[in-house]
Amino acid sequence: MQKHFDLIVVGGGIMGTFHAYHAARQNKSVLLLEKDNFPVGATVRNFGQVVPSGLSGRWFNYGQRSLELYQTLQSKVDLTVRNNGSVYVASDDDEWQLANELYDYYQKIGYTCELLSRQKCLEIYPYLRPSYPVGALFFPQELSVDSPVLMQRLLGYCKEQIGITFLNNATVVDCQSASGKATVRLANRQEFEAEKVLICNGHEFRMLYPELFANSGLIVSKLQMMQTIPFPTLSMKGNILTGLTIRRYESFQQMPSYASMVTPEHYSDLKKWGIHVLFKQAEDGSVVIGDSHEYADAQHVDDLGFHTTDYINGLIISEAERIVTFEVDKIRTTWAGFYSQTTEEIYERQIDDHIQIITGIGGKGMTSTGGYSEENIKKLFA
Repeated sequence: MQKHFDLIVVGGGIMGTFHAYHAARQNKSVLLLEKDNFPVGATVRNFGQVVPSGLSGRWFNYGQRSLELYQTLQSKVDLTVRNNGSVYVASDDDEWQLANELYDYYQKIGYTCELLSRQKCLEIYPYLRPSYPVGALFFPQELSVDSPVLMQRLLGYCKEQIGITFLNNATVVDCQSASGKATVRLANRQEFEAEKVLICNGHEFRMLYPELFANSGLIVSKLQMMQTIPFPTLSMKGNILTGLTIRRYESFQQMPSYASMVTPEHYSDLKKWGIHVLFKQAEDGSVVIGDSHEYADAQHVDDLGFHTTDYINGLIISEAERIVTFEVDKIRTTWAGFYSQTTEEIYERQIDDHIQIITGIGGKGMTSTGGYSEENIKKLFA
């Protein structure tokens, strides 16, 4: 195997893989290193919802570009990309007011969306309980994916079709610059050189630059999620987001009425655990349901634990039962997901002219990384 590359990317999740993809598309030689046999972090533990509608600022723009990139890739290899849209279902007057304000905003900037009446909601989404919706905001261009399958197939495509060298079980233990290049060393003592190294390490803060991360201000969020048994007769199209999501997502927080919203009493315990209820049906007919949010700083990630708490899952299920009619308590599996975030938009740290760290993108990785990494690669090799 060659030892020198234009770019080495450390971390084979969606952030690292999209950077590698865009660099290879610029005819750069790329080595992508993944410490595990297969990515097991935030990239494969999420909903698989590509929803620019929930983002604001440049991340909304990156999300729009990512929609195009996912569709282009889907035309070349089946990544489980499904264009069934996203719907935010408002459950009270405050949420409905925000939905209307966001509709007006997106109409002005030309991002296609549609307001749905209560009756229209129940016609299109017959599994909603009649008591829940006041109305909804629908985005027809948004996408659903099955994240673990997507990553497996995307990595395969990158290796087989665009010439990226991918090494799994390749733990990087050292990264340094000297003599106009960067060198990475693996746990098995292999070494590789590159003009540029990108470290896309997710919430892994101990292997490289641990002292830097300890003082970085980065936070790790722990999420609890569940997946039901398959429901062969259920046809849930697209991403189903609810009133709690309207109260949580960035785009709605920019609207005029957000500051005056009141939290209903029945939301208080849910808000304490950062719960907003989402649904997405997987290709096998099962439904992914979640999620919650608990937080710890970079020095105390272990305090979050790797367990799931029945009480939190119970809160999610109870709220889900208030929203939909199918049997959300028929759970096949549960898991905890983790992602890093920062009080800034993202954590970008230039170690030197050859080494850059990129992490802390928060919960917007699957939606916006495609567009963000494209721009970042252009800057890197300008």
